[in-house]
Amino acid sequence: MIKRTPLAAAIVLATLLSAPMARASERKGEGRARAAGKAPATQPAGAGLTFLAWSDQHVKTDGDGKHLEAPIDAMNKLAGTAWPEAIGGEVAKPAFVFGAGDITDWPTHASMRTYDALITKRLKIPAYDIAGNHDSGGKVVSATIHKWLIARHGALTYTFDAGGVRFLALHSMFDPDGKPAQPLTAESLARLRTQLAGTPKGMPVVLVTHLSFVSATNVGELVEAFGESNVILWMGGHFHKAAVGKHKRFNFIQLPSPKSEFPEVTVVRITPDRLVAIPWDYTRKAWTTDRRKILDARIRGPKPAAATRPAI
Repeated sequence: MIKRTPLAAAIVLATLLSAPMARASERKGEGRARAAGKAPATQPAGAGLTFLAWSDQHVKTDGDGKHLEAPIDAMNKLAGTAWPEAIGGEVAKPAFVFGAGDITDWPTHASMRTYDALITKRLKIPAYDIAGNHDSGGKVVSATIHKWLIARHGALTYTFDAGGVRFLALHSMFDPDGKPAQPLTAESLARLRTQLAGTPKGMPVVLVTHLSFVSATNVGELVEAFGESNVILWMGGHFHKAAVGKHKRFNFIQLPSPKSEFPEVTVVRITPDRLVAIPWDYTRKAWTTDRRKILDARIRGPKPAAATRPAI
């Protein structure tokens, strides 16, 4: 039984992924992420790993992405912000920003160029993204965003390591004739099992898909695919609103969208024994106090770096 946050009715998405295009994309394979000009920012020893996450940016087909300027400017300024008292300390310099898909309303070259400029020039933090259903063009297929993602990260499904944690961006095709809530495909789950089998035993893993625990209809199959792997967090988007959930020992978050009525980005901190994820309201310049959106969990996180003895 999944513990879920009560949510508003699911947003009906305008464009969905066509099966032929999706299958071709799934056959692209997987790879290790390319730096795309910036490596994850180095963080002080003992501070854990801090990163930011958002989803469903929806740059317009004419390239209008002005609605992304405020959240990007806010993300640039988050370092040094005091955490809520229950956490303590200040937000460390984020290692990167992760976007969980639906970069565009529909994948035009204009929307791709706008988003690329925003995350490589205006955003001062390294960025990683995955494709959402809108990014494939729905029934009117366009490979523009898929090609851009492959050029940046080497594949639509890819991994990278930061702060002793493995991040796995998992692409899954979307049925254009289906409902907004759909299963992650058998192909993507098979790819997930392969990736987890190749991960060092006990290494913390953060999984990112476009569908979230609210919108994926086969969460049980996904959790079964985790097996004994140390998956400490599954992040997704798709429904535009921050939420948290848990199934067995696994933690889930749904990421906020700049297109929603809640102007938020999620700040995540991972330490050896604790995982915290809290949305930051960049209009009010305040942390959310809605417990349905806040994750604070005990985990088997990355091992602390060994102390270095001075040379004698």
